[in-house]
Amino acid sequence: MTRLSNDPAAFADEALEGFVAAHPRRVRQVPGGVVRATRTAPGQVAVVVGGGSGHYPAFSGLVGQGLAHGAAVGNVFASPSAHQVRQVARAAETGGGVLLAYGNYAGDVLHFGQAAVQLAAEGIPARTLGVTDDMSSASPEEAHKRRGVAGDLIVFKAAAAAAEAGHPLDEVTRIAELANARTRSFGVAFSGCTLPGADHPLFTVPEGRMAVGLGIHGEPGMGERPVPTADEAAELLVSTVLGELPEGVDAPRGRRAAVILNGLGSVKYEELFVVYRRVAQLLAEAGVEAVDPEVGELVTSFDMAGVSLTLCWLTDELEPLWTAPADAPAYRKGTVEAADLHVPDTSAETDEDTVPPATDDSRAAARTALAALRVLKDTVDVHADELGRIDAVAGDGDHGIGMQRGSTGAYEAALRAEALGAGAETLLLRAADAWADRAGGTSGALWGVILRAVGSALGDTGRPTAPVVAAGIAQASAGVMGLGKAEVGDKTMVDVLVPFSYALTAATEAGQPLATAWDTAAHSASAAAEATADLLPRMGRARPHAEKSLGTPDAGAHSLALIVRAVHDVFVPTLENH
Repeated sequence: MTRLSNDPAAFADEALEGFVAAHPRRVRQVPGGVVRATRTAPGQVAVVVGGGSGHYPAFSGLVGQGLAHGAAVGNVFASPSAHQVRQVARAAETGGGVLLAYGNYAGDVLHFGQAAVQLAAEGIPARTLGVTDDMSSASPEEAHKRRGVAGDLIVFKAAAAAAEAGHPLDEVTRIAELANARTRSFGVAFSGCTLPGADHPLFTVPEGRMAVGLGIHGEPGMGERPVPTADEAAELLVSTVLGELPEGVDAPRGRRAAVILNGLGSVKYEELFVVYRRVAQLLAEAGVEAVDPEVGELVTSFDMAGVSLTLCWLTDELEPLWTAPADAPAYRKGTVEAADLHVPDTSAETDEDTVPPATDDSRAAARTALAALRVLKDTVDVHADELGRIDAVAGDGDHGIGMQRGSTGAYEAALRAEALGAGAETLLLRAADAWADRAGGTSGALWGVILRAVGSALGDTGRPTAPVVAAGIAQASAGVMGLGKAEVGDKTMVDVLVPFSYALTAATEAGQPLATAWDTAAHSASAAAEATADLLPRMGRARPHAEKSLGTPDAGAHSLALIVRAVHDVFVPTLENH
């Protein structure tokens, strides 16, 4: 388990601070993550990688010459927010555009995708690539749904070496896509991982058994089998990876491959070498030549006891990119010519101590919104453990923690905005950004959309009426479905948000005051949340474990229903009835 921490909520920030202090000649900290401490050639494509904390050396340890130009770093097992990704990309970019690369998880897809759109709107060309190497997480026919695991390193390395060689953005993106298409990974685990401050692992494996096809966020494996010997583990890994050859690879014999035997946190190097001894023999017997193999901890999951095997079937184009020199804090290959240190200009500081003008009516509505956010935060605090247990049935168990981070950040940002005299829109927009930044992950992105949509509807000048609030919720519902691509029936928060919005709109259009309409809609939300227990998830981290979730409500749907019920009383005396 993770034994050394202070406040668990501050673990990721403190770890990043210490990491930067330990490697001042290779990385420097910027809002949202880290970038190279050395100068990058003007016009070079910037490869910005990222994801949640808890996977070191991924992602911050892979920033340096010959590898990534920057890494956006989220909270533990939670993707960085779009705002964080954008800040890191701006700091890393030197005129050649940005490739944003990440593991293919729902939260990362949402946040990095949003960041790419925002960067393009600012005039910075941006492309995205989600790594999909994990064979166990989807069938070959649905390979686009697969997760990114240790294959991240190979794809990042190919893209970064191509950028270092001076290729333009579209070419760097094509090379990254090629490396991704030719990379396969498969892993096993003997125990789950324990998050900082937690007293139990996210999943457990029975004594004498191992999980097969695990994820790197504490997701349980796809199945179990008896614990093998080291040689038997190697045979399972090799036979599985060789059992699915990428398009264009007819047979392994005579092929050259980049090879990674990756430890997930608690399997020590000597054990990995025992396993790799047999992996090397089996690959040679199959006619595969391992090129610059890597054995060690490269993409981890805190203290998970597990191991994974990754192969990338090299081409004449990919091989020199895999073997090219690199100098990052956690990954070094060959010799690079040391670049000069970059001294950033810090004179242009943003000032968040002011707010746009607002009317007295809107400031009064802002106080109501602040009260609602306080109730929301308190509700999440009370139910955080319950939400984590629900989420752990088929996911990674961090929904309660993520909701706590997000709701606390949103309330604190709203409190500061209210003290400055903000109107309702400004207060909720700042709360939305803070929620997304602090929580990350899918829920962070979606709750940011919800608060932003409601704030935009309320504005900074008028006194909100019940129909205006209902319109804001309707915009939030549409925004969540548009961003997350989920529909009713997918077993997500959409299964509660949509009926809640419909009921609220219908009640306000019928002339009900907000408190009454909200109460009616909250009952619809509670019923809809309970009904998700009968659904199978079709999206998100729970999808590969769909059958396990049957009989348990969706954690995001359940938390939304709890929240809309709890904030009802806030609206009773403070807003117009019509």
